[in-house]
Amino acid sequence: MIRLDAATVLVQWAAGGWFFLWAATRSRRIGAGYGWLQRGLGLGLAAGSLAAGLASGPVWTREAATAVFAVCGLSALVASVARRSSGGLPPVVDLVTAGVGLAAVVLAAAAASGPPGLAVARTTVGALFYGAVTGAMLLGHWYLVQPGLPRRLIGELVAAAGGLWLAETAVMVWPTGMVSVLSGAIDDGYNGLLGWFWVACTVATAALVAAATAALREPRYQAVMAVTGLMYLAVVTAFGQDLVARILLAP
Repeated sequence: MIRLDAATVLVQWAAGGWFFLWAATRSRRIGAGYGWLQRGLGLGLAAGSLAAGLASGPVWTREAATAVFAVCGLSALVASVARRSSGGLPPVVDLVTAGVGLAAVVLAAAAASGPPGLAVARTTVGALFYGAVTGAMLLGHWYLVQPGLPRRLIGELVAAAGGLWLAETAVMVWPTGMVSVLSGAIDDGYNGLLGWFWVACTVATAALVAAATAALREPRYQAVMAVTGLMYLAVVTAFGQDLVARILLAP
């Protein structure tokens, strides 16, 4: 079980997004503007995490790692702009930055109560789950800017979202988990309604990712736009799948 707070959620989102920025751009097929967009979003989320953590009772190990993450991210953004005409930023820079962010996520989980291994698993998997779903949605938009991008790039992120859905579901049902909520052993305060809302979000996310995977088999260009719309919805249901469970399972 892990305590849910805004600072942890924001740094999860930033770190997971940065990891899948590296995953999408490591082949250097995507224009520099996409990297600027994702890095700017990640920096905003990291700054929000620091502000929320300091305002609500800091976890100093998490805040320190988040600050280092933000510095690394800002350096990567500045370097990517400076090198835009000389080959762009080496992909390993984004991988290292993502690693620092994920370290902040692990430190946040380690400071929580409950079984430490389960807390780390839930928090880390959640970060990557956020990143894959959000990354697929944002990359789908980027095809409007670069319509000649290979379809496999967004396909890799959709496939990652599907694999992480399995991992996310597994860590959330692992005891003590959502099965206890659905059985009534853990009271959700709403006669089981929130537990079934979690089930609905979980099923909906799986259906949306499956539909996106099927859409990518369609040869027409409109298929990518369909995937983008489906992943927009998946962002909402994926966050519901993760956050509702964490609220209910928080000590």
